[in-house]
Amino acid sequence: MPTHTDASAVMAVTPAPPDEATRHFAALLAYEADCWDVHDALANGPADFVLLDVRSAEAYAAGHVEGASSLPHRAISESTLAAFGDTSYVVYCAGPHCNGADRAALRLAELGRPVKKMIGGVTGWLEEGFTLVAGDAPAEQEME
Repeated sequence: MPTHTDASAVMAVTPAPPDEATRHFAALLAYEADCWDVHDALANGPADFVLLDVRSAEAYAAGHVEGASSLPHRAISESTLAAFGDTSYVVYCAGPHCNGADRAALRLAELGRPVKKMIGGVTGWLEEGFTLVAGDAPAEQEME
């Protein structure tokens, strides 16, 4: 990447050309959803996806996004997804310090399922001012 020696630290590396930036940021939006948009879809519709909390059942029980289903990333398989039918998924884990959502998204994609990651996870959700609900997942959701 070209650099400018007399530029600020921000512009020391030249920004990408607009056509490259367009491709890059369009791709990010295809892979990620933010907490605000997920909250809005769950609260106001359409909720045209299944929201999966891919942390452990214990973490889910301690506090999760209302409307999320519990499916720990290690338990994602054709059989555990069967209950959800043919749909798109949004996955989340603890937050940016956790790669559980990435692991879950990769597994869903490998299984041929459309998926996005909710960036920020629980940390981002709480930082947006949204709340969590506590309680165990219904028995049919506990697929660990």
